[in-house]
Amino acid sequence: METWVDFRTVKASVSMTAVLQHYQVGGLKKQGSELRGRCPIHRGEGSDTFHASTQKNAFHCFSCKARGNVLDFVAAMEKCSVRDAAVKLQGWFSITSKKPNTDPVSKPAPEQESGGEGTVINPPLTFQLRGVDSSHAYLVERGLAPETLATFGTGFFSGKGSMSGRVVIPIHNEAGELVAYAGRAIDGTEPKYKLPAGFKKSAVLYNLHRARGEAGTGVVVEGFFDCMKVWQAGFLSVVALMGCSMSEEQERLLVRSFRHVVLLLDSDEAGGQAAAEIAARLVRSTFVQVVEVPAKQPDQMEAEELAELLRGI
Repeated sequence: METWVDFRTVKASVSMTAVLQHYQVGGLKKQGSELRGRCPIHRGEGSDTFHASTQKNAFHCFSCKARGNVLDFVAAMEKCSVRDAAVKLQGWFSITSKKPNTDPVSKPAPEQESGGEGTVINPPLTFQLRGVDSSHAYLVERGLAPETLATFGTGFFSGKGSMSGRVVIPIHNEAGELVAYAGRAIDGTEPKYKLPAGFKKSAVLYNLHRARGEAGTGVVVEGFFDCMKVWQAGFLSVVALMGCSMSEEQERLLVRSFRHVVLLLDSDEAGGQAAAEIAARLVRSTFVQVVEVPAKQPDQMEAEELAELLRGI
């Protein structure tokens, strides 16, 4: 059974100073509320590129561009996902977090809720759907392996609520917190994809919490099933835009997470135009590569075909 992680509790319980002490990072000089010195992540030669704020509990390396909170720091040091970083921190610092009660009914998540000075977009859900069937014939026909579906938590939901009778796809934010379910109709019902009222997909990159820390290269696709098929083909560092447009927030997340971005969008006219526009924006901040898909879309390709297409990126 997968270890439960309460990201908020972990971040609130562990200071940046404690994490730096855990890794025995030395040579940092205190300047105001910051610790500055050589970056322990990329171990570069710059003697003052790494800044760790003890007040904000965050870090930033001006050389390798790594930045974020304690979870991001451990993920970078361990070359693992943010979720795995949280699990490690729970163990290292003996943090106890209580798993919330689950609710079998799918309820729409509000778009925003009050949060100090501003608002929280896509707040974490307080429930998880139970009885999700990953062995449904529809998913077998889509060519998805049991281990892939188990990893992504995808399956047919026959319970009560707005997602009843649809294939449900859990969506997490970059910290690994569950923020929504997407529901895919399998009987021709419209809309084809249903998202909770108020959910802002423009603020999320699907699968980023698993992809970060896997590699410096990130593959970008349009849809959920494209993402699962590319992952199944062996490219674990893959994310989906959940459409063919890239928001400013998604652009920020891509640039922050990957040094090399590979665009693998659909081969239709909309996908081609989107690839050109997205590449033009990303190339200002990172290395970008556009790969043409021989099929209509990546999820229509076999794993071997995808592996061959992406070999050498």
